[in-house]
Amino acid sequence: MQRTGIVNYHVHKPERQAFELDAGGIVGNLISPELAPTKMPLTDMRGSAQPLRFAEDGVEFAFAPSSLTAFSGDSWAQTYDKEITRLLTGKLAAREVVVFDHTVRVDDPKATRKPARNVHSDYSENGARQRLIDLLGPEAAAEWEQGHYAFVNLWRPVQHAINSAPLGFVRTASIDPDDWVLLDLIYPDRKGQIMGLVGNENHDWLYLSKMTPDEVAVFNIYDNQGLPSVAHSALDMVEDPTVTTPRKSIESRTLVRY
Repeated sequence: MQRTGIVNYHVHKPERQAFELDAGGIVGNLISPELAPTKMPLTDMRGSAQPLRFAEDGVEFAFAPSSLTAFSGDSWAQTYDKEITRLLTGKLAAREVVVFDHTVRVDDPKATRKPARNVHSDYSENGARQRLIDLLGPEAAAEWEQGHYAFVNLWRPVQHAINSAPLGFVRTASIDPDDWVLLDLIYPDRKGQIMGLVGNENHDWLYLSKMTPDEVAVFNIYDNQGLPSVAHSALDMVEDPTVTTPRKSIESRTLVRY
């Protein structure tokens, strides 16, 4: 089914652009480069006769209930890491999965981490290689680079079905290589690189309507053997204006060894 939503594209500029997170030492304070809000048609993949497949599309929706319903404090992480590891090991035929980060996002102005409303992918090639070293150390990273590895994200709604700001994806085949722009990601204690996407009317936007906590999106961020990185963003749209529960989600970043 066709819908419409607003996405915030990046723009080409002659100088390098950057996001600064927790700027000025204030948790949640974000300084963003220029963004271009753009209304785009969306294809709802729920009930689609041609579902997305990770091996071909770099993104896949799956029914994957969790034993957890809340993600606050620290006691849940070990259990959830095991669930993610089992899921990705089976779905991707991975021989090793390293879960290294979780971010809970709430669509509330007071939230520390809000939905990411810019079209992006989490790592550039150099950013992925540096993150590999950061996580494993130089020697282990060099060993992993001799084989096939990837950064893969897993995204899940929390507590309620998603009614507003769902996560949308751009079909990789609809992206021109010139649509990508390199961006610095500046943290208080480190610096990374991500890829932003500039607007193109040919982009094919996809999402799954009213995702529940029993459903996940698994998507490729970087693959050293060429599976395309998947551009994604929260979509400015509302499914049902009578529903007031805020969008809450957890995204988990993983390093996968095939």
